[in-house]
Amino acid sequence: MSPLVFTLDVFGASIVAGGAGSILGLGGGIIVIPVLTLLFHVDIRYAIGASIVSVIATSSGAAAAYVREHLANMRVAMFLELGTTTGALTGAFLAGILSGRALYIIFSLVLGYSALAMFRKRHGESGLDVPPDRLADRLRLHAQYYDEQSGEVVTYRVTHTGVGLVLMYIAGVVSGLLGIGSGSLKVPAMDLAMRLPIKVSSATSNFMIGVTAAASAGVYFARGDIDPFIAAPVAAGVLVGAIAGSRILGKLKNSAIRTAFVIVLVWICIQMMWKGLHG
Repeated sequence: MSPLVFTLDVFGASIVAGGAGSILGLGGGIIVIPVLTLLFHVDIRYAIGASIVSVIATSSGAAAAYVREHLANMRVAMFLELGTTTGALTGAFLAGILSGRALYIIFSLVLGYSALAMFRKRHGESGLDVPPDRLADRLRLHAQYYDEQSGEVVTYRVTHTGVGLVLMYIAGVVSGLLGIGSGSLKVPAMDLAMRLPIKVSSATSNFMIGVTAAASAGVYFARGDIDPFIAAPVAAGVLVGAIAGSRILGKLKNSAIRTAFVIVLVWICIQMMWKGLHG
């Protein structure tokens, strides 16, 4: 494969990954890494380095639109970042202690449970019958957004903020341990525990993963794990896809987004379990 063909193919695949990552709040890395390693036979280290860059591109491309449209809840994001950053430091410390195979299996089980829980409520709405939460009231985490699909302004309340912070800490630990983005855990935590609408959960996750990735990108660059020849078309493609995805998200049905997210979670769950059992 010539360098030009490789670049164009990677760019095209990254557009798809960026669009999916923007809509589902995953950052695109979960899709980029398997594509680069399995289809283009890129070394896993360089695939992860390109994934980190792609996560920043996804967040940069989508977060601005989500903030402008009030889909991303900035107060919730800043509050939950306390948990994810602390968890990432803990995960980095534990990475040299715990068994890698055991971590993959645990992560797979957590994702499997999240997928099952989200599948059961795929036709439900997160913002209905929400229990009161004093901390959410004090921090003024409740908000509203305009839903293009329904043509209505959706007002929602946030609950179980303490539980959400703990879950974000766990998501950060997993991210630090496995070296992956934790959007696959952040979205279910906000959707299932804190009862945010799925569109808000995805948009807020996009903003949060960009902050986390930006902090860790320097480490990958210093180690030489970011190859510009690979990372450049990935970042460009993901950026285009992320911008397109941010325009599509508001027009989709909540049930469709949740169903698509469940499918991706199951796929990741199977991959992680395979690595844990046969890695």
